[in-house]
Amino acid sequence: MQTQKRRAQSVPSLLSLLFIIFFTEQLVAQQTKPLVNSTLQGQVLDSITKEPLPGALVHIEGTTHSVSTDEEGKFGFVTGQIFPYTLEISYIGYEKKKIIASEAKIEILLKPGFNQLNDVVVVGYTTQQRKNLIGSVTKVNPAESKDIPAGGFDAQLQGKVSGVQISSNTGVPGEAVNIRLRGATSINASNDPLYVIDGVFLNTNSLQTVNTGGKATSPIADINPADIESIEVLKDAEATALYGSRGANGVIIITTKRGNFNQKPKVALNLSQGIAKAAKLWELTTGPEHATLVNEYYRNIGQPEPFRPVTEVINGIAGIGLPEEQQTYDRLGEAFRTAALTNVDLSISGGAIGTRYYIGGGYNRQESTLKPISFDRLSFKVNLDQKISDRVQIGTSNTIGRTGRNQARAGDGPQGGLLQAALHTPTYLSPYNDQGVLVGRAGFDNLTLLLENYDVHSTSLRYIGNLYADIQLSSDLKFRSTFSLDYNNYDESEYWNNLLIAGSPNGLATSAIGQSTTWINEQTITYRKKVNQRHDFGILVGNTLQGSTLKRTSATGRGFASNDFKLISSAATTTSSQDWEKYNLASFFGRIDYAFDDKYLIDFSLRADGSSRFGSADLWGYFPAVGAAWRIKRENFLKNLAYLDDLKIRASYGSTGNQNGIGAFAARRLWSGIGSSYQGIPGIAPEQLANSELRWERTDQLNIGLDATLFKQALDISFNWYRKYTKDGLLPVTLAATTGYDSYTSNAAEISNKGLELALVSRNIRKTDFSWQSSFNIARNVNKIEKLENPLNYGSRDLILFQEGHPLYSFWVYNQLYVDPQTGDVVYEDVNEDGRITVADRKIMGSIWPDFYGGLTNNFTFKGFDANIFFVFSYGNEIYNHNRFFGEAGGARDAARVIFASNLDRWQQPGDITDVPRSDGVNVNNYKDGGSRWLEDGSYLRLRSLTIGYTLPKHVTDRWHLDRLRFYLQGNNLFTWTKYSGLDPEAAASSDPNEQGIDLGTPPQPRSFQLGINLAL
Repeated sequence: MQTQKRRAQSVPSLLSLLFIIFFTEQLVAQQTKPLVNSTLQGQVLDSITKEPLPGALVHIEGTTHSVSTDEEGKFGFVTGQIFPYTLEISYIGYEKKKIIASEAKIEILLKPGFNQLNDVVVVGYTTQQRKNLIGSVTKVNPAESKDIPAGGFDAQLQGKVSGVQISSNTGVPGEAVNIRLRGATSINASNDPLYVIDGVFLNTNSLQTVNTGGKATSPIADINPADIESIEVLKDAEATALYGSRGANGVIIITTKRGNFNQKPKVALNLSQGIAKAAKLWELTTGPEHATLVNEYYRNIGQPEPFRPVTEVINGIAGIGLPEEQQTYDRLGEAFRTAALTNVDLSISGGAIGTRYYIGGGYNRQESTLKPISFDRLSFKVNLDQKISDRVQIGTSNTIGRTGRNQARAGDGPQGGLLQAALHTPTYLSPYNDQGVLVGRAGFDNLTLLLENYDVHSTSLRYIGNLYADIQLSSDLKFRSTFSLDYNNYDESEYWNNLLIAGSPNGLATSAIGQSTTWINEQTITYRKKVNQRHDFGILVGNTLQGSTLKRTSATGRGFASNDFKLISSAATTTSSQDWEKYNLASFFGRIDYAFDDKYLIDFSLRADGSSRFGSADLWGYFPAVGAAWRIKRENFLKNLAYLDDLKIRASYGSTGNQNGIGAFAARRLWSGIGSSYQGIPGIAPEQLANSELRWERTDQLNIGLDATLFKQALDISFNWYRKYTKDGLLPVTLAATTGYDSYTSNAAEISNKGLELALVSRNIRKTDFSWQSSFNIARNVNKIEKLENPLNYGSRDLILFQEGHPLYSFWVYNQLYVDPQTGDVVYEDVNEDGRITVADRKIMGSIWPDFYGGLTNNFTFKGFDANIFFVFSYGNEIYNHNRFFGEAGGARDAARVIFASNLDRWQQPGDITDVPRSDGVNVNNYKDGGSRWLEDGSYLRLRSLTIGYTLPKHVTDRWHLDRLRFYLQGNNLFTWTKYSGLDPEAAASSDPNEQGIDLGTPPQPRSFQLGINLAL
């Protein structure tokens, strides 16, 4: 393997050397050419308002000379060109224009336009005009959602892109969200898309080790959404093929803000302050109601009722008693709060003739509605570009962030579980014992003590940056070299004092530091040539070298003399552990594209990836893709069709790979020294079997799409049909205990996804003083396990089942048919008809996959006012309400659990019609694991955000020497229409991707309000 790796590294090194020799010769040749001085100065203005257009791109046709206009719309050239020459001017939202420059000063007027066909879209290692796209790519304007209070921009993308399903899972800011782009392709490997920010491949694996009830932090939350200029989502194989092994689950490309050449310094400030509150909380029985149900249970099983006067003794058992003044205790009100939201973003951007810069800083703090959880992020961003000459440009992008979290166990887990203590402790139980001391109840911590003594914190220090050099070898040939780094230092600690269950009897402390480092070096060379204005073709070749290292060290201490001493060095006993892993990746890729008459488009790409994670026989994976498109509107038989502005049909087919989510040494035989010592003598023992035949997980995808623009750019339509088929799915295969091993990683699954996507943009009204634009997207994905030798179970009580012929994340439950009106007994479906209800009668009933999902946005402007209304929706998915499973057991759990108010609808007498059976010892439905009674419809329509803003007139801001001043009010999660009886239809108890759709102890997404100001100087 080492020999192969050295060979892989020597090839790009040789290529780099040849490139350097070539472009050096070109530079020397250019320096020897005589130049004829020619100076041009101009200004670009809106043709209607005569307002300057900053950031417009001005290009001299047939040359490499391009500049951007400054804040006043001005630009300048000092070149070797001789008058006259042709200028090309483009600006987003305006019609592209060509003009002949024949004098030293010129004024250019651009007409507002709505045709997005000339918009530039970022794709793999290059950019393209939207009209020439063959792949399925969606461009997102982050400005529409950047103020939504969420830890990361990934959560803010919900409902914005057709075919991208996003669930926030929890109301805790900064925790991982679940994102699926065109379904899920893997069981054991990662299903997350690849994130690329300014060319840097992000590491999206959480470094968290502290137990927070199954939840995990989101590394995406380290990035400030205010620094993002645009987001492109690449969905099909043609669009993602150049990313090869990383593209199976789609690619999300983030471009951050940069300054403009020849631009005066521009300052932008965004301030917002707000509050958040849980929209609703669980309805619980009061103390007397709880006692009534417990008495009813004991009466039904023929036992003395426990809630009687303490002086009454039956069969030697005295009554519990229930003092009237202490009948109900509101722990939920104690656990939840009105949370504060604060956000500050400040940036300065600008540039000179050969320099441009962007410097941004931000501070974001979000309290969770559940005490004491909070999230704060301090970020700093520097982007700098410098032209060395007309042909050479270098630059750097840098993001530095510090993210702090006050964490808590908000999911499952009795020890330290906030919602376990607040929600599942019976309401009649006093937090004090007879001596007036705060004590735990029902096996959970005392909530007051828990809130006062919670001490779980983490700090993430993150650097994401790159250096690049662009060299224009000739007018048609460009070389680019980049070096990128993603470094994350994650420091976490927890201390449980002796007042809490986890810290009993003398305290428990844990500290862990994780370090993740990923570096990438890439070289690309691009050739693009246009012949006779009809033939346009390009060639791209490149290579990538990547190395990733993960190191984690942790220590635990037990037994502290006092709660004032929390350092592990003060503990009576200490233990420690250390993990380390590393893998390398070498890649080569190429792409050829050709367009004839701007009408027929075709491209072909191929990527080869070699990974150290796989067996010696299958280190390399090869991922080709081909695509074609036909712009039918340019045919003569459609050119004169007035209402049709553009029509394009496209198709693509290709393969992508996946290796993320498996161990760095998944194919190797491993030995370990952990736990192998004997009587103080160190030793080693086998830990993992080798699999020399372990190979790439591979996904083949077919995509057929249609894009149309109608009625003078009033309506844009984009439609896609796709089919994805994954082979050689990476999966741990269970081994017999006699082998001495639990499992080994193998290629043992096949999964399919097929679906439809529709996106519409309608410009309903386009007036000078009033405009109304609507955006709507809807998608459907059908997921199916095509091959899986043995079923797999995940989640609490094996509620999630993976079985051949069914979708991933299917629910495996007992089907409750009805409650007998005469007896109050529940009746379950006897699936195998053997006269008994056993585990063999559990069946698959629904899954987390919706029938369709999407989003609807409406934007309005009226003079200085603007409004944005944004809805998201999902229909047909199921969610398992595990909170009801525990809370609707009648009195069977007595003082061990809370009882939900919904349990009051139980059967009480013959003739009662209800789905809640009577509570007794025979009716096992009260504690039957996985009953379908708690499997609910998770469909919802949510008003995700509503924003109203006002921008002061320019004549007012001019007097104050301001460029722009806007005030806005935003509300988030204002209404949710759903049949789901829980708090949030998106809730999930765990961040584990294989345990989605189970709601247990999960705080809901809050309803929030923010008041903000945008100011530009």
